[in-house]
Amino acid sequence: MDKSRLEAFSDGVLAIIITIMVLELKVPHGASFADLVPMLPIFLSYILSFIYVGIYWSNHHHLFHAVKSVNGGILWANLHMLFWLSLTPFVTAWAGENHFSEWPVACYGFVLLMSGTAYSILTKALLKHHGRDSFLAKALGKDTKGKLSIIFYATAIPLAFWMPAISCAIYILVALMWIIPDRRIEAKI
Repeated sequence: MDKSRLEAFSDGVLAIIITIMVLELKVPHGASFADLVPMLPIFLSYILSFIYVGIYWSNHHHLFHAVKSVNGGILWANLHMLFWLSLTPFVTAWAGENHFSEWPVACYGFVLLMSGTAYSILTKALLKHHGRDSFLAKALGKDTKGKLSIIFYATAIPLAFWMPAISCAIYILVALMWIIPDRRIEAKI
């Protein structure tokens, strides 16, 4: 199967996710800068989530540059990833509205963990389809950053019940690890 429909659909879903997140930002009922202060946690959660969705979009884009074709398993693996990413607006709003308290921060981390796991499943499905000796396999390598991210998320989730600020710091750290697009594929192309 041609990969172009999968890419177009994924781009559309990710654009909708970002749109939903920005629509959650409500305009304050005052005209002074002080009226924006109560919105700071909501805006900070939006910024972090926007960065995360952007990271997924960028890496998905790079990943599919190295892909020649897709099959049914890859379509479902991609949908699985998009499902978890589609929950981002909900956990973003919940964390921001509740000033990064325990359960929202833990659930935010759970969505990050599942999104990262789903992306890993997608890459494995692509490797299975293209073969271990393919250009894609050589470009992806060991995926140390991906594995490390999942470990960080899994650590941050239970930590959220004792120190949600540390969990948020871990989520920011992982985002910073990924803010530079995955150069493994670019280097091979």
